[in-house]
Amino acid sequence: MKPIPSKKSRRAEPLSTVNPRAAGINVGAEFHVVAVPPECDAEAVRTFRSFTGDLHRLADWLVACRIETVAMESTEVYWIALYAILEARRIRVVVVNARDVKPVPGRKTDVNDARWLLQLHAYGLLRGRCHPPGDIAALRADLRRRERLLDDAASHIQHMQKAPTQMNSQLHHVVSDSTGKTGRRIIRAILDGTRDPQVLASDRDGRCKASVETIAQALERNDRPEHLFALEQAVALYDADQERVAACDRRIEAGLAQLTPPEPLPAPRHKTRQPNAVNFDVRAALHAVIGVDPTQIHGFGPSPALRLVGACGTDLSAWPTAKHFTSWLCLSPGNKISGGKVLSARTRRSHNRASALLRLAAVNVGKTDSALGACYRRLAMGVGKSKAITATARKLAVLFYNTLRHGMDYSDPGAPYDEERHRQRVVQNRERRAKPLMVATGIAGDSAIELAPGTYIVRIDGGGARRIVLAAGETTILSVPFRRSPFDLMVSRMDFPDSAAVRVGK
Repeated sequence: MKPIPSKKSRRAEPLSTVNPRAAGINVGAEFHVVAVPPECDAEAVRTFRSFTGDLHRLADWLVACRIETVAMESTEVYWIALYAILEARRIRVVVVNARDVKPVPGRKTDVNDARWLLQLHAYGLLRGRCHPPGDIAALRADLRRRERLLDDAASHIQHMQKAPTQMNSQLHHVVSDSTGKTGRRIIRAILDGTRDPQVLASDRDGRCKASVETIAQALERNDRPEHLFALEQAVALYDADQERVAACDRRIEAGLAQLTPPEPLPAPRHKTRQPNAVNFDVRAALHAVIGVDPTQIHGFGPSPALRLVGACGTDLSAWPTAKHFTSWLCLSPGNKISGGKVLSARTRRSHNRASALLRLAAVNVGKTDSALGACYRRLAMGVGKSKAITATARKLAVLFYNTLRHGMDYSDPGAPYDEERHRQRVVQNRERRAKPLMVATGIAGDSAIELAPGTYIVRIDGGGARRIVLAAGETTILSVPFRRSPFDLMVSRMDFPDSAAVRVGK
């Protein structure tokens, strides 16, 4: 008989220290709490204010303690300045999500948070978030600033439509775009003092679908000085935002124009110019920076591709595989398992800008006659558009990852390719589900009969004794009683090839 191990021998082995020279920082708006190992300093926890001079003294203290790596939470934007100072001192900084480092409830203090970060980081239990290098971070900041300006301009466009509506002008009903050529000419003419609807309608562009008479009727209104003043203010703010957007375009172009394309660009896949796109050749600039052309992938225009590179960076080596990349984007299934049961496989919620761009591209790719478009339409008919968008966005994320990381050349096999692959998967799945029927009913060994697609018919016959009949044409192969056992239910619900038939008797 084996001896019973003692309590001491049954204790779990302590965790091994991975980062002995680690520190934890609890980042705040007014001050930061820093914790180092007790052997590094007699005062292992110190507090520093968020002034620039105090941040430099914090970095000097960490260098004096011979700290090599630091972990801190990504609290608002307060960590950015400290991150830059520590990075300049050649200290490896790990910025983690606050959701992943929640301490034990009931012990929430700034000092405990700093010590908890230190302990987790010393044992190597923290995963750092992706932080691009300086040039890509500057590009990302410029792109985000441009997006905010476009959002502000959109709100001013709404005000430009609201003011004429309050004067009972129905211009936005006959002109699809108030900021188009016809809409801009008419609005600016109104602000210049023109009141005659016929004169205003004569500024119609030749490509406008509405006639001059229709536009003149829509421009009959009741002018009010307060509404004209609101219209003037909205137009001035819209013009100011457009000037700032142009300044952002020049800055983005200057940042990308430092390199020249290493090889000729392929023919563009998307020839139409997207609304609110940047005013320079994005394809050539991106090709100069990353060496590939991501706009060849269906759904990726020049502007979305630029924003995606700005969000993810040019070096995707932070994600070892495409699965890690899609998990970071929250486009892969969840993993909630307890007691051997899958509790949920829903994708996690995320405010990731790259994920939003990929979902938007998935909607656009569903309108194309490509393999991705056929996959999107097939999934939308089966499981709904929401899940189809997520699945297609994940496919686009894998293509984007392989293009940037491994230099893959995207080649679309076409919609028939996806349809044929889906048909083959359906046939293989049905053959796999038919094998338990053969084993459970004793059709095995030398007497095994192949359930090839379109060969046999499974039906539940009615009558006095209900039976499951396996037949080929008019010849009965097998007939067993139907007792509502788990196997019988599986057979009755089994989905066989299209040429087969399932009939349930009364």
